[in-house]
Amino acid sequence: MFTILKDFIKANPRKKPDKPIPINLIDALPMQDTEQTKVIWFGHSTVLLEMEGKRLLLDPIFSNSPSPFPLFGGKRFSKVLPIEPEKLPSIDIVILSHDHYDHLDYNSIMRLKDKTHLFCVPFGVGKRLERWGIDQEKIREFDWWNKLIVAGLTLACTPARHFSGRSLLDRNKTLWCSWVVTGQQTRVFFSGDGGYGPHFEEIGKKYGPFDLTLMECGQYDERWSAIHMIPEETIQAHIDVKGNGMIPIHWAAFSLAFHDWTDPIERVIKAAKERKVNIITPKIGESVIVGSAEYPLSTWWR
Repeated sequence: MFTILKDFIKANPRKKPDKPIPINLIDALPMQDTEQTKVIWFGHSTVLLEMEGKRLLLDPIFSNSPSPFPLFGGKRFSKVLPIEPEKLPSIDIVILSHDHYDHLDYNSIMRLKDKTHLFCVPFGVGKRLERWGIDQEKIREFDWWNKLIVAGLTLACTPARHFSGRSLLDRNKTLWCSWVVTGQQTRVFFSGDGGYGPHFEEIGKKYGPFDLTLMECGQYDERWSAIHMIPEETIQAHIDVKGNGMIPIHWAAFSLAFHDWTDPIERVIKAAKERKVNIITPKIGESVIVGSAEYPLSTWWR
């Protein structure tokens, strides 16, 4: 704790971008293509996944700060979102990995609740949504290895090595998880938050291989590596789950650790090249078509 406090006091000017980061702005989303799977990353861990005619939102946070105290919680790097939630068409499923403020955001849920048909969440998180006014019939809670076939897709709640809680008094009162989303043509793995462990290999054996993985790579530190992977472990986890293409997430929106804001992507790219992993680096708001002959590979953050 002493070393963490020391680093907190010591300023790091490279924790945030020194110029505006590029954002691909979206006026409106076109009609869903039932033949393709498309991903749009919003920064951090928020991902819009369109799969086989269905639209899913993963860990949506559209607020400017991932904190109950916005004045002290750090600001979003970008001043705009690719598209405001009010402009989004109806959402078939919102998927949540755990209840931390940078993954479960009250204001974002309120902006989505009337256009979302179903919320799929780990155990305990459903009670929070009910207290926020979400109809109980629209909520499905999961334990690890539970699965649900809905809207023609199979959702499986899979393990993660993390923790939960939104205050000093509710530590680990709700579950945390990763997710598998499987359609007739495409398989996607979403890591949520968590440290590296043997559960990735177990997930790969049970549900892999995956056409695409969305893997946490940022907000890490050796002192809390049990709950957040360092980038080199991210690559190993992707290999363990038998992934093909990988989009690094959990970076480029907020600064929640002491490292430079570009360290996660630079380290994960270096490790990917060494391990011959197919890395995908879209701009925030840029569409990625799963299975394309060419994926976005720009180094837009440099």
